[in-house]
Amino acid sequence: MSAKPLLGLEEAQRRLLAMAQPLPGVEIAIAEAAGRWLASDLAALRSQPPEPMSAMDGYAMRQRDMPGPWQVIGESAAGHPFAGKIETGQAVRIATGGVVPNGANMVAVQEDCRRDGDTLIFEGEPPEPLGRHIRPQGLDFAQGDIVAKAGERLTPARLALAITAGHGRVSVHRRAKVAIIEGGDELRPAGEELPPGAIPASNGAMLGALFADLGCEIERHGPVPDRRDALRAAFDRAQDAHLIVTSGGASVGDHDLVLPVLEEMGAEIDFWRVAIKPGKPILVARLGRKLVIGLPGNPVSSFVTAHLFAQPVARALMGGKTPYPAMQPAFCLADLPATGKRTEFLRAKFTDRGVMPLTLQDSAALSPLAQADALVLRPANTPDVKAGDVVQVIPLAPHHRG
Repeated sequence: MSAKPLLGLEEAQRRLLAMAQPLPGVEIAIAEAAGRWLASDLAALRSQPPEPMSAMDGYAMRQRDMPGPWQVIGESAAGHPFAGKIETGQAVRIATGGVVPNGANMVAVQEDCRRDGDTLIFEGEPPEPLGRHIRPQGLDFAQGDIVAKAGERLTPARLALAITAGHGRVSVHRRAKVAIIEGGDELRPAGEELPPGAIPASNGAMLGALFADLGCEIERHGPVPDRRDALRAAFDRAQDAHLIVTSGGASVGDHDLVLPVLEEMGAEIDFWRVAIKPGKPILVARLGRKLVIGLPGNPVSSFVTAHLFAQPVARALMGGKTPYPAMQPAFCLADLPATGKRTEFLRAKFTDRGVMPLTLQDSAALSPLAQADALVLRPANTPDVKAGDVVQVIPLAPHHRG
């Protein structure tokens, strides 16, 4: 298998996504649906606004009665509409969000009006057009409109939209169960005393945080020692997972056991090793009905490949229609050399002028990864970049959200 040419990034992502079929849908209360992906289109059950409403504090009246004066006959506030109808020469005090009374088709803002008892006198400039301060019925959406589509995530704003559209329950895809197996003889649990040659096990926590941000159900196993029986037992314990993600042991060393153990267990190896830097020794397999993604052990490689492969699979399993990270152009603030045969991802930081690649790009260095809020994409076999050139960037949220 090692003699085969490395798989390109786009082909690897295409093949991986084809293996990730969305999990079934389930109907849940809207209050529990934040961050979930919709399993079906969401049609509005009501119109918003349900009736014409004022966009300003002022007075509602008939346009043809301009320039007044008017007799103020009542008030319309948010949640407390005026019950009557406006006739010739009449006006109603109205608050922002108040229903425009029957018969009225204009709102004069209060700064342009003077009131003497119940007599209203207009002293400002008429609104242009005259109905500009009225939000018409259905301005935001009308009953029956599709306000959110299957495969879209219920972000905070989309959640509010669904509720405003009249929904108390929604159909969303089930949460993906992700098992994380962190392997290596050198690893020790966080906070434990370290014997010579040992290091704290941090990748499991990092990967767990990445998947937790997507709303996955997470179970962590490890640190698992570099023994076939121990690794196999870890796979057995993850039998209920939809996705198994391993960290470490996916390369070609004597202690890299993920590939041989999976083969022993009858897994179907789809591909192994991708032409990217960092993260070449990534492995993708199917173990029964479960997807397995073997990530490298170096923390930066593990993070980058999780961002490019593992998180997108979790999104796809939970119904996300755009599972891969979005890219955007940015000015590069440093010279970069030409690339070789592998696509490169550089840790970088946004500034007000563009994006600055960080100096230290070693795949074992966590300090620059913690500082980074972007990955700069350098496609394979591309020429050097001069400071000021435009590059493609994958933004990372402050806590490295997917």
